[in-house]
Amino acid sequence: MPKVRIDRTPLVMLSSIAVMLPVALIAQATPNEYASEARSLLAMPAIAEAMQRVEDLDEWSLERLIELTEIPAPPFLEELRGARYAELLEQYGADSVWTDEVGNVIGLRRGRTGERTIGFGGHLDTVFPEGTDVTVRQSGDTLFAPGIGDDTRGIVLVLTVLRAMEDAGIETEDDLLFVGVVGEEGLGDLRGMKHLFAEGAEAPDVWIEVDGGGLARLVTMGLGSVRYRVTFTGPGGHSWGAFGLVNPAHAMSRAVRHFQDVADTLTRSGPRTSYNVGRLGGGTSVNAIPFEAWMEVDMRSESPESLGRIEAVFLAAMRLALDEENALRREGPELTADLDRIGDRPSGEGDTSTPLVQRALATTALFGVEGTLARSSTDSNIPISLGVPAVTIGRGGEGGSSHAPEEYWINRDGHLAVQRALLLVVAEAGMAGPIS
Repeated sequence: MPKVRIDRTPLVMLSSIAVMLPVALIAQATPNEYASEARSLLAMPAIAEAMQRVEDLDEWSLERLIELTEIPAPPFLEELRGARYAELLEQYGADSVWTDEVGNVIGLRRGRTGERTIGFGGHLDTVFPEGTDVTVRQSGDTLFAPGIGDDTRGIVLVLTVLRAMEDAGIETEDDLLFVGVVGEEGLGDLRGMKHLFAEGAEAPDVWIEVDGGGLARLVTMGLGSVRYRVTFTGPGGHSWGAFGLVNPAHAMSRAVRHFQDVADTLTRSGPRTSYNVGRLGGGTSVNAIPFEAWMEVDMRSESPESLGRIEAVFLAAMRLALDEENALRREGPELTADLDRIGDRPSGEGDTSTPLVQRALATTALFGVEGTLARSSTDSNIPISLGVPAVTIGRGGEGGSSHAPEEYWINRDGHLAVQRALLLVVAEAGMAGPIS
């Protein structure tokens, strides 16, 4: 993780930071060719059989959802869930299964020609720390457990599509990768996807991600973010006996105030941009000057330029606070400040005219739902930022309280999302015809 050390160079005036103009978003209609393709695909006997298999597998999918939810997958500790997911991929239709260097679990289903590779996945990790009780509790038709929707339901949908295709004997022209991705949440910083699409890697030609709610929302635009952990450090001492030493907590308080004073003006107009001080810590006792104070800060924007501006404001505010606190020093050494850039999620906007996006709209329309092109921060950020066609589709059913201990999911027509995903995957990979 890059580390920035605050230097003693003159400050750039915070008020000089400008705001970008908003960018218009124009959604394109689904061309008739893709609607016709989707209808023709749905009429094929093998696809009809697969659609029925999805419905027949509804109870099996729920059992897998409960099983996988109860295998903890906290940030950076996805190994146990990944190992079980690998077993399931191998058992239900992948030709070969492996776990890569960072922990992504990948199942290859070979196509007839293998000219392209279609990536299809969800993320293995949850936001919940190690030790969280992930026991699934059922009340009526509602399942409660941390991570049951985000994104355990997503990886179960991926697995169900694989099994339904295998059971129905569906072959595709292109290779398919069924992937359980690590590091999507929090400080994971999309590390799984960054590895899959790293320079020199044999990356998929397109990417279909399962994350988020219902059928309508199709994420084709990546919401960029940068995250910092800031640590102010000083000598520390007794609150009475060492009074006059510089205080890291006081410096951090100044830093937050200076940052917000300007960040507020940047986020009231222009491309949507946000900022948040999410975690704070430091100190040993109420009667001790802390030797350090730290915070973790998240900044997001639809616009790379706006994100760069608010990041510049943030860095300037940290330097200003450091200088001001050191100016109050009566004795002892000066404070120092370290800024660790702990997160960098690129933004971008996918080309909505690509076959993948148009197929996502067309297959969604078959279920009587008009697809809506949206922006979010998902694993698709990485391929979108690289110009690789990508879309994030919903996991289906009904859920809520994501990222909270009381997260829930209801299997209300949940099979529809699996069927839509199967149609989209096969449409993009190409249905293989009979062998002559």
